[in-house]
Amino acid sequence: MAKMAKTTAIRTGEASPPLLFRHVSPGPADSTLKFRLLHFWEARKNVKGGPGILLGIELLMIDAEGTLAQGFIGLNRRNQYEKELKRGSIYTLTNFYASNSKVMYHVADQRLVICISHASALSKDEEDDEGILTERFRVRSFSEFEANCDLRGDLHDVVGHLKLVDGQALHERPVLFTNDNAASRKVMVHLQLKDGPVMNVYLWDEAAESFRVKFDASASTPTVLLVTTVNPKRLGGKLCLSSMSSSRVFLDEEVDPSKEYLAWLATNPSVTSLVNPVEVVKAETLTIGEIAAFIKRQPPQVVAYFDCIATIDDVKLGTEWYYIACKDCQTKLNRGPTTLLCPKCGNENATAVANYRVELSVYDNDEQCMFIILGDAGKDLTGMKATELIDAYVQENGGDEAEIEVPLPQCFIDAIGQTKKFRIKVAHYNFTSTRLSLTATKIVSAAELPPKNPPLKMLPGTEVENTELAEGSGGGASATEEEKKAKRTKRSG
Repeated sequence: MAKMAKTTAIRTGEASPPLLFRHVSPGPADSTLKFRLLHFWEARKNVKGGPGILLGIELLMIDAEGTLAQGFIGLNRRNQYEKELKRGSIYTLTNFYASNSKVMYHVADQRLVICISHASALSKDEEDDEGILTERFRVRSFSEFEANCDLRGDLHDVVGHLKLVDGQALHERPVLFTNDNAASRKVMVHLQLKDGPVMNVYLWDEAAESFRVKFDASASTPTVLLVTTVNPKRLGGKLCLSSMSSSRVFLDEEVDPSKEYLAWLATNPSVTSLVNPVEVVKAETLTIGEIAAFIKRQPPQVVAYFDCIATIDDVKLGTEWYYIACKDCQTKLNRGPTTLLCPKCGNENATAVANYRVELSVYDNDEQCMFIILGDAGKDLTGMKATELIDAYVQENGGDEAEIEVPLPQCFIDAIGQTKKFRIKVAHYNFTSTRLSLTATKIVSAAELPPKNPPLKMLPGTEVENTELAEGSGGGASATEEEKKAKRTKRSG
């Protein structure tokens, strides 16, 4: 068809009509394409602990038939073309290379990627072409996302109504992080789709910032959210959606699908009933291995919470089992000449309180690692605050509380062999360490592991790592073999 059009143009002296995306074939082409540029973004190769390696610029384009295609401008040609790119404008491209090398994360109908080559000529048309759509979305249902979960294939769009934003209900306008820190690089919303349950949607980096800016600029609290090119994946058995570099965010009446959803809500008011945040914000339950995999593949700015079922195998001895913290922010205090100083609050005469910091060796059916028990998790395990245990020891043994050395309470030794569901916090330090240790901030409940033999020894690379609240204390022995043997005999009996 392209050859016939070109022959006719030669005979009549008229230019060949632009080639449609569906007629593009692999390899080099000297044909002309005409399209509207919908979106462009940086293409990067992910690198753990860093921003990634910049590869070039990716484009999302639409032609006169409404077919979407993905384009690519390599890093060497980025400076030549990037300043001329404008979202929504019409472009003409002559001479290009159509590549079929992209095998994951497709954002367009056309599987071939249209690459700008050394022979390409890209120009922006001065006049708009009303025959080319200004937008087109590929919205999918819950069941379709579920069918494509973890396949790393097509990235489709999602639209629904907001239930919670960063754990905050909408009846009181949520307050979003705006500082340039780890928490501000992510927004997590609970989105209700028409045909499925409430879903966790994670917005990262540019998508998170776009959501924050639009949300805060809205006169009234936004209700409907549309996110493009989301990646469906399963965490702890629960389907979640995650934004990608190509993702865009739209609220309420910005685009047609969100307008239509907003109109549907107006005729179905019962679906917008308020929800209890406690019922919706439930941490996914992951294994130790799944949490390790999450840390490996997610950007280092993320702060996330998961539940993890594990059995306590041992307690690390020879280190302090508590630290002196600021009563207001729970940060470890520094000792000044005459007072205790809080490095976080800046308080030079901080009120001190003892907080748990106990290192437990734990295992599940597949992995073994260290859990750092902090704060409420210690109270959940022992039934007492750290201060209460210290006071009880001082009363029994006499002496000055500030000078006496308080050994690890027996109640931690007694916990060996118990299986619990732990609330695990994943934070920035987990992404920079080569060793796996996880911070437990709460013990949710008692639990059971499926019957299976535990690992015989600690896996390589799972030693203790510092937490953000308290510095590591160096070496230390485990509970004595006699104590462990007695405890295990009790369990088996």
